[in-house]
Amino acid sequence: MRLEDCRADFPITRDLIYLDSAATSLTPKPVVQTMVEYDLRYRANVGRGVHRLAAVATHRYRDARDAVKSFIGGEDGTLAVTRNTTEAIGAVVAGLAWQRGDRVVTTLLEHHSNLLPWLRLRERGVAVDIVRPDADGRLDLADLEVAVRDETRLVAVTHASNVLGTVLPVREIAGICHDRGVRLLVDGAQSVPHLPVDVADIGCDYFCFSGHKMLGPTGTGGLWMRRPDLEPLFVGGGAVESVTAGGYTLAPGEQRYEAGTPPIAGTIGLARATAYLREIGMDTVRRHDERLAARLIDGLAALDGITVMGADAETERIGVVSFTVRGMHPHEVAQVLDEAAAILVRSGHHCCQPLMEHLGLPDGTVRASTYIYNTEEEIDMLIATVEELSRRIV
Repeated sequence: MRLEDCRADFPITRDLIYLDSAATSLTPKPVVQTMVEYDLRYRANVGRGVHRLAAVATHRYRDARDAVKSFIGGEDGTLAVTRNTTEAIGAVVAGLAWQRGDRVVTTLLEHHSNLLPWLRLRERGVAVDIVRPDADGRLDLADLEVAVRDETRLVAVTHASNVLGTVLPVREIAGICHDRGVRLLVDGAQSVPHLPVDVADIGCDYFCFSGHKMLGPTGTGGLWMRRPDLEPLFVGGGAVESVTAGGYTLAPGEQRYEAGTPPIAGTIGLARATAYLREIGMDTVRRHDERLAARLIDGLAALDGITVMGADAETERIGVVSFTVRGMHPHEVAQVLDEAAAILVRSGHHCCQPLMEHLGLPDGTVRASTYIYNTEEEIDMLIATVEELSRRIV
């Protein structure tokens, strides 16, 4: 599929300029149609029936899970379907046997979903060491190495910043972790939609991601595990092999982590989303994001009164650009962009308040985030509209 042909699958783009994909991407028609087909043609629960609809639903759900696993290069591991990245990270927190005196290393770049669960462990006597990035969002790996001590059980880092767009060197971080016998969790919520991802090549132990940021439906995501070594977050129907009044035996593999009815239509839809991205090609997606981000950064940086946050356009990054307009609150800027030109961006702290404090941005930023359905003309419209704003305040 040619990238320029995909806009027809996103009807919303006819009426507005959607630049908020880091929060939630749009969903193309083929994904929606795939989920509707489940509801209208073979809706049934999975793994619990022998009638024809149950057989079809079970087969397609399991094939869908395998397709999602393959999309991230995770064939040799275990993929549990979750509601989102937050739940996947929470499953790791709950699934490891923590002891008082253990340590976790994370960074100040993290979304709250990959920070608050670790901070909460302090209540159980687990120490949390937070590595700080520089002003452009880059981590000094020497700082991370110093933070990893003998007591460190796990390092948890984002693959790509949802504020600055910076891509972290997760392979190198994995090398540091494994040299020290420490597990690595990677938050892939922002990377899986925009970069070719191969969890085997990264070398992480846990990889978490969300479907709604990668053309899929809300309420879907995944927790990939190199080894199924976590205690399940929930137990119940579907997660067991046998049950007696005295106890139970958990099912093997993914099944033990999917108690209850999973998001069947959503997972089938997510698999269709991965197929859609494969048809375009993830290298094509990455180059498109980089090109739009570079155009936006260069255009905004040339304007008076505009400050662009993060590294320059030459740095490896995803299509996330944060900026401020002198004399205007980010929410005010976002509202004006919507009302004046139907441009939809995100504003505020982006669920990264400690990072904002570190960067000296108490009100946060305006964030424009691109995806496959955005065009250079839309980027130019954003730049022109921001330029008009800047002229009012200079």
